Amino acid sequence: MQAYYGVFCPPREAVLAGILDRPKNSEILVAKADRIVGMAAFGANYPGPGLKPGFFLKDLYVLNAERGRDIGTKLVTRLAALAVERGHSRIDWTAGRSNERLLRFYDELGGDRKEDRIFYRLEGEKLKALAAKA
Repeated sequence: MQAYYGVFCPPREAVLAGILDRPKNSEILVAKADRIVGMAAFGANYPGPGLKPGFFLKDLYVLNAERGRDIGTKLVTRLAALAVERGHSRIDWTAGRSNERLLRFYDELGGDRKEDRIFYRLEGEKLKALAAKA
């Protein structure tokens, strides 16, 4: 996944430590054959009083060589089953607007595009600058 996104990949020990030390409410589903071929990283969110919680799918990744074999579909299907089992009302996620193959995949799953939403991220120095105002 790190290679796909073109970002630094730490040594195996650091990856494993990061997985074990992930935030308490984050979970990871894996698809495995003779090795891990895909994963879905997600967490539950609290929408407010009187509303049902949902999942936010942070990352869905399938090895390039394994794409087109329904692995992503099976991961999201299992995530949907977990949502229903836990009484959650929805799954939210983001997708890059320029990745047409990915958009088709999500459309075929039955996801509704929410064009009225914009995804924001606060990180790095901007995150620290805002935190300093607390």
